[in-house]
Amino acid sequence: MALEFSIEPTPNPNALKFSASQPFLEGRLSARAGDTSDSPLAASLLSIDGVESIFGFQDFLTVNKFPDADWEELVPHIKEVLETL
Repeated sequence: MALEFSIEPTPNPNALKFSASQPFLEGRLSARAGDTSDSPLAASLLSIDGVESIFGFQDFLTVNKFPDADWEELVPHIKEVLETL
């Protein structure tokens, strides 16, 4: 069964929370643009132009964008990465 994600706003307009239907991370995942990461998920998300940082734990992932990036352009790319899980 594929993971299903709901997208939730956060108090920060530059962050969205992607909540999964079940846990998909073992422990914590945290990375910023320019970091090198051993995590293929982090590397894929941070390679999306406009993504500044990510933080995840077990069944959720919060993606932060740079202030000048547009969520309407980013979300389809983020969903594409998450669909590979």
